[in-house]
Amino acid sequence: MSIASINPANGKIIKIYKEHSAETILRKTKQTHKAWLTWRESDFATRAVLLNNLAEELYKQRNNLVSLMAFEMGKPVKDGLAEIDKCASVCKYYAIRGADFLKDQLIETEASKSYVSFQPIGIVLAIMPWNFPFWQVFRFLAPALMAGNCALLKHAANVPGSALAIEKLVKDAGFPNSVFQTLMISSKTVHAVIADPLVKAVTLTGSTGAGIKVAEQAGTLLKKTVLELGGSDPYVILEDADLESAAKICADSRLINNGQSCIAAKRFVVVKKVEKEFTELFTAQMSKRKSGDPFDENIDLGPMARADLRDELHQQVLNNINKGAKCILGGTVPSFKGKHAFYQPTVLSGVKKGMPAYSEELFGPVAAILSARNTDHAVELANDTSFGLGAAVFTKEDSIGEEIARNRLQAGSCFVNSLVKSDPRLPFGGINQSGYGRELSAFGIHEFVNIKTVYVK
Repeated sequence: MSIASINPANGKIIKIYKEHSAETILRKTKQTHKAWLTWRESDFATRAVLLNNLAEELYKQRNNLVSLMAFEMGKPVKDGLAEIDKCASVCKYYAIRGADFLKDQLIETEASKSYVSFQPIGIVLAIMPWNFPFWQVFRFLAPALMAGNCALLKHAANVPGSALAIEKLVKDAGFPNSVFQTLMISSKTVHAVIADPLVKAVTLTGSTGAGIKVAEQAGTLLKKTVLELGGSDPYVILEDADLESAAKICADSRLINNGQSCIAAKRFVVVKKVEKEFTELFTAQMSKRKSGDPFDENIDLGPMARADLRDELHQQVLNNINKGAKCILGGTVPSFKGKHAFYQPTVLSGVKKGMPAYSEELFGPVAAILSARNTDHAVELANDTSFGLGAAVFTKEDSIGEEIARNRLQAGSCFVNSLVKSDPRLPFGGINQSGYGRELSAFGIHEFVNIKTVYVK
């Protein structure tokens, strides 16, 4: 069996990789477990030095890594540069803060000494998506390594080069052999890795369907999981919002990574009094964004990651139009791109319950505008979803926006007058069909440790 890396801008095969055999998978898993038996005894200072080395390797190799992303999944080079810099920042963050997050916490009891100790658990299997080929991995990997764990990576099938590049980065940074290894396997094979007794936990970023399958298998084995799944993030536009600012921020969020982001804004719930004006401003912002060759620094959007994903998105758009939504921008496949994966920014208005854009995740540059009677109705529409990853509200009254974000919007991350984004300093994750558990911050590093009570009488 083989895994092909295909350039979505032109449909050409970049390279074909041989899939690992069952024997190779077992050997690599044993190697990583053996590495963990030593790595878990390392001190925080040693781990911090190596994480800082890893950050420096990212900086040194960034141009090659950015080119690799542009070739494998169509990410524009300017976006790729930002992604690599963010990976370096999360390494540095845990190098600085990790020891403090994991230091013993003394608890006063009737014992002469009692405390909580945070200890590594072993191998964490990461099942990662293609949309942020490096960031998705590093936001789990940096805290996992700092906590004294080791890791195996099953990356998305269309970014095998990125997966191997991450393994090389870890080696180049000076980490012990086999502390982190990439498995070149398909989704059909990953169940065998989850079932291996040497694998102690699983983290997955991906679709809700994939998350359910992993959670089901891991649950039968009583293995810890962290799942960051899909989203249909609502952005609520109140009648007192700064509409020009909101329109730009909303377009920026909708088109992050060409709309291929779990936390990209997808549903824009606008109070009717300002719906017409916001829609005009927002559509103008969406129409400004240029698509083209990912290596062209003047473009905003590259192709979508795969042609089949573009075709699925286009069918979702057509299904909405057939059910009564109005397409006011885009909605067509560029004919000059042939079978390649480009899709133009698209805006659907008049989206209502029963239409796909109301309830489904549109994973690409397509925005859905919903009309709300008032603030209460807008919040109701925003929360009428099976997902719960991120949400935002726009208003000139910060206190009102904060109250809505804190108490009324139902999501893992709620922002006021800003696009939803991940930050190493803040916990990141969702509720409901968007998954469970948290990445980043102190909460993220505590997900894959044994929170051990020690009691000395």
